[in-house]
Amino acid sequence: MMKKTFSIITGMLLVLCLSSNLSHAQLNPLKRFSIGPFIEAGIPTGDLSDTHNTGIGAGLGADIKLIGGLAVTGSVSYMRFGGKEIEVPGIGAAKVDALQAVPVRVGLKYKFPIPLLYVKLESGAANYIGDGADGSAVIFSPGVGIRILGFDFQAKYEGWYKSEQNIGFWGLKAGWNF
Repeated sequence: MMKKTFSIITGMLLVLCLSSNLSHAQLNPLKRFSIGPFIEAGIPTGDLSDTHNTGIGAGLGADIKLIGGLAVTGSVSYMRFGGKEIEVPGIGAAKVDALQAVPVRVGLKYKFPIPLLYVKLESGAANYIGDGADGSAVIFSPGVGIRILGFDFQAKYEGWYKSEQNIGFWGLKAGWNF
């Protein structure tokens, strides 16, 4: 468990180091690559809303422009949904453990001819961490957003699918791209 967490943190630090070197090349207005930090909030839906509070997270995202308005995207982040206190029949009140994960996403983004507006479809893996963590879930996440100068704002739905536990949430994401 500790080895997996260490590997994830090492990977994130490597991406941050590379991004600091690449950011100097981003001053060109015709740049084809951007990278930057983001924060996000997740409003649980379904069964997750019964057991967990609104989630918060932070991470690093990047995109590479292809042809037309199409781009390849990727991100790695940390997401945490705090556990609620719930009533368990026959037992009484019980505190649910926080749900923590390191989502790794890749996808495609299409920027419309309408200035600033884009749609995005990402997939990947949500790697569960922390007490009681058990494996990974497959991510499916469609979204819509706007990019104004370097600021990026996105609304999305994100589902994490695993054989015995499927969860979903509405997300809001704000970031800065270099």
